[in-house]
Amino acid sequence: MNTTWGEMMSTISNVSNEQTPLQSRLNTLTSSIGKVGLLVAFMVLVVLLIRYFTGNTQDENGNTEYNGSKTKADDIINSVVAIIAAAVTIVVVAIPEGLPLAVTLTLAYSMKRMMSDNAMVRKLSACETMGSATTICTDKTGTLTLNQMKVTKFWLGQDFVNENGSSSLASSVVELLHQAVGLNTTGSVYKSISGSEFEFSGSPTEKAILSWAVLELNLDMEGLKQGCEIVHVEAFNSTKKRSGVLMRKKGENTTNVHWKGAAEMVLAMCSNYYDVSGNIKGLDDSERKKFDQIIQGMAASSLRCIAFAHKQVPEQENEDGKIHLEENCLTLLGLVGLKDPCRPGAKKAVEECQYAGVNVKMITGDNIFTARAIATECGILKPNQDMESGAVVEGVEFRNYTPEERMEKVDKICVMARSSPFDKLLMVQCLRQKGHVVAVTGDGTNDAPALKEADIGLSMGIQGTEVAKESSDIVILDDNFGSVATVLRWGRCVYTNIQKFIQFQLTVNVAALVINFVAAVSAGEVPLSAVQLLWVNLIMDTLGALALATEKPTKELMEKPPVGRTKPLITNVMWRNLLSQAAYQIAVLLTLQFKGEAIFNVSSKVNNTMIFNVFVLCQVFNEFNARKLEKKNVFEGIHKSKLFLVIVGVTIVLQVVMVEFLKKFADTERLNWWQWGVCVGFASVSWPIGWTVKWIPVPEKPFLSYLKLGNSKAV
Repeated sequence: MNTTWGEMMSTISNVSNEQTPLQSRLNTLTSSIGKVGLLVAFMVLVVLLIRYFTGNTQDENGNTEYNGSKTKADDIINSVVAIIAAAVTIVVVAIPEGLPLAVTLTLAYSMKRMMSDNAMVRKLSACETMGSATTICTDKTGTLTLNQMKVTKFWLGQDFVNENGSSSLASSVVELLHQAVGLNTTGSVYKSISGSEFEFSGSPTEKAILSWAVLELNLDMEGLKQGCEIVHVEAFNSTKKRSGVLMRKKGENTTNVHWKGAAEMVLAMCSNYYDVSGNIKGLDDSERKKFDQIIQGMAASSLRCIAFAHKQVPEQENEDGKIHLEENCLTLLGLVGLKDPCRPGAKKAVEECQYAGVNVKMITGDNIFTARAIATECGILKPNQDMESGAVVEGVEFRNYTPEERMEKVDKICVMARSSPFDKLLMVQCLRQKGHVVAVTGDGTNDAPALKEADIGLSMGIQGTEVAKESSDIVILDDNFGSVATVLRWGRCVYTNIQKFIQFQLTVNVAALVINFVAAVSAGEVPLSAVQLLWVNLIMDTLGALALATEKPTKELMEKPPVGRTKPLITNVMWRNLLSQAAYQIAVLLTLQFKGEAIFNVSSKVNNTMIFNVFVLCQVFNEFNARKLEKKNVFEGIHKSKLFLVIVGVTIVLQVVMVEFLKKFADTERLNWWQWGVCVGFASVSWPIGWTVKWIPVPEKPFLSYLKLGNSKAV
């Protein structure tokens, strides 16, 4: 546990499985709905029992149901059971049991469709969490760039060496460069069967440097390894940003130390440098500044700058049993600049995320100038956004801030260069403490803590290690930031589809609760029977969830700001839509309840059937309104939603069967064509009402904050 690996793995294991932003909102919502439903059901129960035992209720024949001691015990029990059943039914209707189904269907459907968009979802909840994301912390290499390194610049001393200029270099310098590249590497060179071409293996950086040395400096890898002996190797260290090797030529007594790594760090170890002619020159302050300008110039051109340095050390210095590679008074061999081109669609994807109100932050191990250049090229930084504004920092600087300074400055930071895995983790923790919903991309084992800590961990499918994938929620199969933007769009689609279903479902619940409560208080009976209410609950919950859960993402989703953690799940727009529809349904159904028999000259049984039929058909028409929360044209793209149309058709067929053929089961009476026309006419008014109310502006303050009901922020 005292190793870096142990510290990292303990960090991963200590992360708690907390609820996603949507889960916490839904829990609060369902809790509030449950309380309201229980309250209404209890009030209906009390009112109906009082009316019954005070002799204010009548049976079908017009006789008083309760006459004190004259009433049989069985009749009392049957009546009380019927009253309790009505109250229980109200509770069942009030609580949206279809909500978990709608959420699961939406997540599962989106998960399947995201697979074709190069995103493999490992945890269902990650789909909806991505829709709430406010910040994306992304890697550079392989995500914003192609991870196809190529050496494009080579400086020996203060002289730039072009592609064909390597033949003019001193042979002694070329030999040292061969040793520096060929021995201090984790890559390999293979000759093809024909022997005319070479194949390179290793990391993209190693492959690029080996390719340059073999093709430009005529490095003979096999001959080099046969003529040299490696005494000790110091592997690349993410803190020191360099790797070293101690070697000797066979038959010689002296050994050479070769270092390769980040240019500014290797340069700090040097006191001399080679010029083109092979002469060793001193590295004073003025010369060092010139090299700094060369390094910054390459970095400003978005090149990764790698330096080579060496020193000849006597054999006896390494005879104490503990081999230590000399790190002082080295001689600089040369500088190479490696270009890793930005992905063609990276800038567009970054702009799409920024347009959607999501902050994109780049965290990389490259030096600050390279990081700044790549970030500018990808659109993360604006061209005039200078470093003094706090938009670009180094990992060590961020690490050394006080907790208060970090919390104050973390929002302004767009790029963090020379960062360690724990700097990345620290940034994620700070952002989450400030209330952000954070998505993190990573491909290495050392990215695992940040991936685990983030609300959404996005690992890379090609370059990603197994530890990174296991710590992530979503695997980006093509390692492309464009796919991250696609995941964001799908996440918002999931969130919006759930909102659509909630609006649709709550309209049903509000209307059913008010109608049954008013009718119970005034008339002593509920117009919608237990079977009818359960039927509405069944078809609206199940089929409604399936219809609205499979809506596809649209461009409009990326035009809205992110919802984050605190924005309400039920927005003012949704309240406006659902209350207007519920008010209309309540007005129509109560009119039918009290005046329907006189207006349409029908029997009580037919009138109750019309009430039931109008109620269901209103939900069918309102299902179209629920497709668009804000847009007035609810039929836009309806031809693409084939499943939606099929479900609406199935719902209508089932309702016809319920009314016309299941009389005894559903307690209904057959309706004639004129009565069906009246029911459809009442229900169809839902469309013009839905269109009209969308012209009404809504305030920004959450509706529930006026009602002081529950936790308005969470709900």
